[in-house]
Formats: sequence, structure tokens, C-alpha cells
Amino acid sequence: MPGTPARSATVAAAPPQGRTRHRWVRRLAAAVGLVALCALSPTPAGATAPDDGRPSAHGPLYVSDYGDNRVVSLPTSGGGQATVPFDGLVRPTGMAADAAGRLYVADTGNNRVVVRAADGAQSTVPTDGLSRPLGLALDPAGTLYVADSFNDRVVKVSAGGVQTTVPTDGLLHPWGLALDAAGNLYVSDFVNDRVVRVAADGSGQSTVPAVGLSQPTGLALGAAGDLYVSDSGNNRVVRIAAGGGQTTVAVDGLSDPLGLALDGCGGLYVADGFNNRVVRVRETGGGQTTVPATGLNTPTGLVLLPSGTRP
Repeated sequence: MPGTPARSATVAAAPPQGRTRHRWVRRLAAAVGLVALCALSPTPAGATAPDDGRPSAHGPLYVSDYGDNRVVSLPTSGGGQATVPFDGLVRPTGMAADAAGRLYVADTGNNRVVVRAADGAQSTVPTDGLSRPLGLALDPAGTLYVADSFNDRVVKVSAGGVQTTVPTDGLLHPWGLALDAAGNLYVSDFVNDRVVRVAADGSGQSTVPAVGLSQPTGLALGAAGDLYVSDSGNNRVVRIAAGGGQTTVAVDGLSDPLGLALDGCGGLYVADGFNNRVVRVRETGGGQTTVPATGLNTPTGLVLLPSGTRP
């Protein structure tokens, strides 16, 4: 993954069990990530956000531009695209953010996670032994969850810097992460074609009921508990309702969808990896637009910050 072009090249890893090397290399080299921060919007309840292709008014959209080793900011109104000042990124993927304006990035090629504070100061999150970290998620207490992909595990790092391994079973290259309001952790288990749920109360792991997933990547959770999954092997995004039942989100022309983000006012953003673009649709599908951006090279992670906060 690190140091290789997104559309070609070799991943320095043994082929996963039950998969051909060609299939694995093509998907993993597109690298990705996922975690989305869904901030509340000033849009009145029941109102529909405008489908003009721009992020909602509550904050900018940040995109990890995997192939160009950078993170870019797409403004909500006026102005243009900007590169967020990070030092030394190599193949950035998953992202997460908090209300204080800190932006966390999985610096996949460097086997680390970096954070940029609102004042611009950059630091490295204290971790041990990461190998190709991908998805990130943050809980309200400031605990950071990291999909430690090539170690087939998820680790969490407390606000005080203590690292532990989340108890899971049978993960094979975990990718996207998402946390619900109760603290339950969702993990896209890329090679096993499934999403698992790790209960916050310690009662164990279960598989989220889903049909036909192939190499799931990015995850996002809606306010009502609906789970959105980038089903990258099938070039689609699926919605798994909180009460059960699966549907395909109406979005056209995807090629390796990766990161996802929800804007809190009815908009779903999709990092359309091999098409080098980000698209926005309604959560229920339809009203598709391409977010104005230039020069993206395999966009991966997506995150929205609340209004008034910037890293």
C-alpha cells in the first residue's frame, strides 16, 4: 500500500486466505478509510439540504487524498479547495475529528496516526506496533479506535495515551470503523465480506445481518441508527436499517467506493475512489452531485467538522 500508485503496484503482504492475489492487490492498493463525524446542522428539522454538490453549511469537508499524500479541505461556500498543512504523510486513509477542531489521520504508509490541533500543531498519537492502520473512530471521551489492518485487530488509545486491543474474533484486515451512541463498535471486516458489531458492554461480537457484501470498506452511522456501508467489491453503498432490512443507496457510477460521511441534514458523502471524486446524495438516495474538487487521486477518508472549528 504505502509508496505505490493507487491504480497499480504491489502490496507487500501475503494473499489473504480464499482470495486471489490479483483481487486483493487491486482493492487494498486503493486504500481507504472511513470514519465519519456527523455534526448537527443548523438546517431546520424536516428541511432538505440543497443538493448543490457542496458540503452542508455547518462545516468544511475534509478528504484524505491517498494518491497525493495529503489532506484537502473543501469549503462550504465561496473560496476554493485548500491543502491542510500536514508534515510527512504517506498514503493517508481514515480520518476522525472532534469538537475542539482536532483532525486525526491514519498515516498508513508510516504506520502511525497523526493529529493536527486547531492551532496547527501536529503530533503523533502514541501507539505501539501498528501495521497499515486504516479506519479511525473517536468516542466522546476522546478514546481513539484504530483499525490496525495488517495486524488483523482493532486497538484503542485512551485520551491519556494508554493502548489496548479491542476483543474481537476472526478479523482479517479490518477497514472502516464506526461507533454508535451507546458505544457499540462496528468494524468492516474486509476479507471476510462482513461487518461485525462489538458490544460496548463486553457481551461479545456479532455479525451485522447483511446480504451479498464484497470487501466492505467505509462505514457511517446515521442519527437513527441506520448503518451505511461502502460495499466496494460491488461498487455500491448499502443501507442497513436500525430495525433490520437492507437497501442499496441510489447512487450512479461508483468505482470502488471507500470512505463515507453523513452531514446531519440528509446528505451522504461517498469517496468514489477509482473515479477520483467525492459525490453527495441524499441518505435515502437520489439528488446526486459531484463535490467541486480538483486533482484528487483516490480519495479515501472523509470527515466533516462542526461549524466554526478548523484544524
